[in-house]
Amino acid sequence: MSALGTVMRAGVRRRRVQTVVTGLAAMMAVTASVLGGSLLVASNAPFDHAFAQQNGAQLVVQFDSAKASAGQVGATAHVAGVTATAGPFPTTSVDPSGVSGLQLPAGLSVPPMQLVGRADAGGPVDDVSLTTGHWATGPGQLVVSADWSGPELSVGQKVEVPTASGGSAELDVVGIARSVSATGDGWVAPAEIQALAAAASRGRGSTGFQMLYRFTAASSAAQLAADRAAVAGEVPSGAISGSHSWLDVKNSNTSSTGLFIPFLTAFGLLGVLMSVLIVGNVVAGAVGAGTRRIGILKALGFTPGQVVRAYVGQALIPAVVGTLLGAVLGNLAAGQVLAATEQVYGTTSLTVAPSVDVAVIAGTLLMVSVTACLTALRAGRLRTVDALAVGRTPRPGRGRRAARIVRALPLPRPVTMGLAQPFSRPARSMAMVTAILFGAVAVTFAYGMGSSLQRIQDSKKSNADVTVLSVAPPHPGGSGGPGSSGIPAARPGSVDTAAMSAAIAAQPGTRLWFGAADSQVTAAGTTDAVDLTAYFGDASWAGHQLVSGSWFTRPGEAVVSTPFLTATGTKVGDTVVLTDHGKAVPVRISGEVFVASSGAAMSVFTDARTLAAAEPGLRPQIFSIALKSGTDANRYTDALNTVLGPTGAIAQVGDSGGASQMVILLDALTGLLTLMLVVVAGLGVLNSVVLDTRERVRDLGVAKALGMTPRQTLAMVIASVSVVGVVGGVVGVPIGVLLQRIVVPAMGQSAGLRLPGEMLDVYQVLPLTLLGLGGLVIAVLGSLLPAGWAARTRTAVALRTE
Repeated sequence: MSALGTVMRAGVRRRRVQTVVTGLAAMMAVTASVLGGSLLVASNAPFDHAFAQQNGAQLVVQFDSAKASAGQVGATAHVAGVTATAGPFPTTSVDPSGVSGLQLPAGLSVPPMQLVGRADAGGPVDDVSLTTGHWATGPGQLVVSADWSGPELSVGQKVEVPTASGGSAELDVVGIARSVSATGDGWVAPAEIQALAAAASRGRGSTGFQMLYRFTAASSAAQLAADRAAVAGEVPSGAISGSHSWLDVKNSNTSSTGLFIPFLTAFGLLGVLMSVLIVGNVVAGAVGAGTRRIGILKALGFTPGQVVRAYVGQALIPAVVGTLLGAVLGNLAAGQVLAATEQVYGTTSLTVAPSVDVAVIAGTLLMVSVTACLTALRAGRLRTVDALAVGRTPRPGRGRRAARIVRALPLPRPVTMGLAQPFSRPARSMAMVTAILFGAVAVTFAYGMGSSLQRIQDSKKSNADVTVLSVAPPHPGGSGGPGSSGIPAARPGSVDTAAMSAAIAAQPGTRLWFGAADSQVTAAGTTDAVDLTAYFGDASWAGHQLVSGSWFTRPGEAVVSTPFLTATGTKVGDTVVLTDHGKAVPVRISGEVFVASSGAAMSVFTDARTLAAAEPGLRPQIFSIALKSGTDANRYTDALNTVLGPTGAIAQVGDSGGASQMVILLDALTGLLTLMLVVVAGLGVLNSVVLDTRERVRDLGVAKALGMTPRQTLAMVIASVSVVGVVGGVVGVPIGVLLQRIVVPAMGQSAGLRLPGEMLDVYQVLPLTLLGLGGLVIAVLGSLLPAGWAARTRTAVALRTE
């Protein structure tokens, strides 16, 4: 065992506080960095890998079978620039009436399914990946997409669909599959489409052909637009009913992981900066407190280089342990986050890239080594005689002016002694202030982050006190009761909504109400489907948050989401043409509304009269009601349900929307990373106070000999950190506010959204004051252990200590 190794290990064992602080600082930095780096990689590479592995379609085009035949659609395979195609596949849209073994809440229904007829999963384009089960090979078999927006299904369940005769039939779920190109909600045998298409033609469903393309040039939106135009030129005008590109799918699927990047970058930078500070402070404190020991080592023959290596090693040993623990924790946390988003990418499970681990571990250890080395150089430069002659107390004269000032304050003498103490070690006190500052920044940022996320979550809920679902009677083949697969479905035009409206308006206690119906349209400038909500009545009180502009006030006006403005290249005040059921509907954009959606959905909200020509039979699917003051919501709902009984509608109290998994995950990560930063900040204070207390232990013994009680000793040590705690908190709070105003909008932009000012202005005077005192709390908590040790130290022991 070498002498240098013995000195390193002895230093690690002797300075337990500094060892723990260094290890935790490194662990926190690595955990945040692995999280951030993993999600950064996950937002790009896995989709590209899955897309290449499955020969994904660069362009998916839907054709209207009424305007183009299968032969005409198939001929587009010979368009210039096309390198590979698959199709044409027959398609149809069906409205499932129920699922075996699934009981939905009253008033809710299974969403529509876009079914594609494919003989097999493979092919030159869009090689669909089966995750369980087998492909549909005969009648009555269904393969469901793992990305379908409806309830999660498993092999063996049955999906009830309408038939052309007006009855219903069951499709057996024989497989679960995933298309990286998002080509459908499910797949059946091509012959099955004919029967389903006949049923769809009787309802609101649509039939057509789907064609999948790969091109020589399709890496940009402009190239894809040119490719689509070339395809459109080979079929009759208006034959293309919709399309989407691989860039649309990628941007939509990666937006949720993109939310994490600004958030984790902020915490990662805080962690790295705090680690540099803490490690530097620990090594500097060890050098300062061990000056006499350094002199002894040099007197025994240690060279300056060996002394530097000894102190660098004392920092590296706990840093290595903390780094490895941080890598494990970071991988576990990243695994949980990636597990929640892996289904959007394709066949392979997302894991932390080994390159991320290697880069983070190497970078952290390099950072610790450089920081420790720069600080330890002071130990190497000390002359042996000077080191042996210097004691551990500060140089005479430091802090005397501050001591004279605080002595004049009307405070007990132990308190004034403590208040003056930080000025005798200005460098160490500044490091302590900075550590507390980072902790205050983290707490302030976490409070603002959590408050903004809560307001974003609240924006999904309506201000309605009562909602009414216009529920149609059960379809033939199911009673809709317990144990039945017949699920009541909300279908526009299938119930007496006029009677519902009259009943709601006449019900005692009704203050305001409106109806709403959902539809889908297309808009000039984009080929993707646009979600449209049509309101019957004044919906301005519903709770929608406007980013800019104003709510619509008349037919022909609409408010739209930020992704809609981005996709169509429009702005508030412009007029855009919507296409609804083949009819052009021009609308003026009166405002930009915030829509909380992880998929950057394009949304339009307008008056139902705007769609009168295109959808004359449109009826409300849901009613929202605001009650008069003092009205009991439960009694109102019971009375309204009695009146609504003959119409098939169901009234319920409030909004049943719950917290999204994304918000829950972000809140959990915020709490975890903030706790780590606060703990490290507190340990930084603990380290500094331990060093101060040990350096002044003889002075402490003299004070105790002169009559200082343990309680007064405790007050003196705590007072010594109160000033730095207040300063760190007061400076850290505005920095935390600024960080929140930078990171939260950046998270919104990564998802294609702009946030209203109300979601950013979350700080009030009282919370800011309490957050400012948070620095004092961190300082006091960090000083309690060494203060207790100082209070318990016996006078004789303190006087004998050098």
